[in-house]
Amino acid sequence: MTENKRKADGRDKGRRRFRPDGTPIWGQRQIDGPGVWVTCVKGKERQTVGELYDVFESLANQLWPTEASEIADTPRSSDEEDGGADDLEKQIAKEVASMKRPRKETRFANCQTSTPCVVFISCKPPVDPVKLVTTHVQNVVNTGVTQTRFTQRLTPVSASCPANIPEIQSLCGRLVRNALEAEPEKKFTYKIELRLRNHNTLTRDKLIPEVAKCVPEGHTVSLDNPELFILVEVFKSVCGISVVKDYYKLQKFNVMEIANTKNLSEEGAAEGRVANRPKESPMVLAAAEKAEEREEEKAQ
Repeated sequence: MTENKRKADGRDKGRRRFRPDGTPIWGQRQIDGPGVWVTCVKGKERQTVGELYDVFESLANQLWPTEASEIADTPRSSDEEDGGADDLEKQIAKEVASMKRPRKETRFANCQTSTPCVVFISCKPPVDPVKLVTTHVQNVVNTGVTQTRFTQRLTPVSASCPANIPEIQSLCGRLVRNALEAEPEKKFTYKIELRLRNHNTLTRDKLIPEVAKCVPEGHTVSLDNPELFILVEVFKSVCGISVVKDYYKLQKFNVMEIANTKNLSEEGAAEGRVANRPKESPMVLAAAEKAEEREEEKAQ
């Protein structure tokens, strides 16, 4: 009897997926909150996450420096470099103090998508995904170097919500109002950029008009040259939204295309997606773009 009860308890424990407080015991990290959607080369999702961790952490240390990064960047004094018994004791004391210091919380986390060519990296405050991505994209525009090998398009989302119309309208309304607060008197032209992946409940024809209702009156739609872009990313049961500028000018935040275009336009440039990479022909670039589109269609 006791043995049978023990086996039953083991089975129940294996089935239990949540703790009493509601947090999951095991499983994949849920896609939620602000973050960055990334398309990448098929089969290189894990490598993409690793290389973006490095790029994002470097940018975040510049844009939102923390105490740990400031301490690491502080140059050592000449007295510390001279050595000596006193300096050794001070160094040991600093190391002990650093060990007692609370562990630094990571600002970025990979959320499993279980979908080829698609990665989602969540961001924690004070990181702003829009500012993070636009800063990185502008660096690629200026230098022609992406610092990554497998990353293609970056799509920031300022917040996420369940993929149903009431929640999407509520979130979109807040984000649009926040974007318009800087210039309340100006009337903008805008366009809604919608992408659906692994989702068949809402359709483009149904969702786009509902999102447009969230934009205050006086602002008009422009399909050719809008000033604001409302990016809507729907993946399975989650919807992420952000409001950005210069989306077309920056080639839809596709860093691979930006780097290749810049390097092809400059004679004698030897830098490609990463430093010292040979330039690719336009036919290769066109084929790569078509391959990316086919992979996205398969993922939907």
